[in-house]
Amino acid sequence: MPKLNKLQYPIGTFSCPDLISEELLRQWIASIETLPERIEKLIRPFNEKDWAATYRPGGWNARQLVHHIHDSHHNGYIRFKWAMTEDTPVIKAYNEQSWAELFDSKSAPVELSLNLIKALHAKWVYFLKGLSLEDDLQRAFIHPEGNVTLTLAEDIGIYAWHGEHHLAHLQLIADR
Repeated sequence: MPKLNKLQYPIGTFSCPDLISEELLRQWIASIETLPERIEKLIRPFNEKDWAATYRPGGWNARQLVHHIHDSHHNGYIRFKWAMTEDTPVIKAYNEQSWAELFDSKSAPVELSLNLIKALHAKWVYFLKGLSLEDDLQRAFIHPEGNVTLTLAEDIGIYAWHGEHHLAHLQLIADR
């Protein structure tokens, strides 16, 4: 993998297995559940220089990353609710790059999003643990970018990967 790709995708890209087992789902949900505390532990020693640092040329800074994790996972939680209450809804996509450029993502205290991530993940995990693999997690939504249909089981994997992906970005910044 070229160096820039390794910085952009330090854990690689997400690849969903053909068979999603209950054990794999438990692992993914555990990743989502523990993400807030792992982020908090990693960023605790960050100073203003760290918050302004990017993980790669042209990438987001640490502050934008934490705010992005909240924005993305908040959207993800809502998508799960839509899929559980509507028949294969077309979800609303959002322009994550534009959101990351908004003034709150560039200047708001990170604690605001970290507190929201903690609360969101606690509620999201409670919700996920109540869903059945055979029925509920086979429900799906359509992502308008590419007109892709995703099951909730697949999307749990995507969000587990997404959290680990950005945690690895924060780790790159911490390691500098």
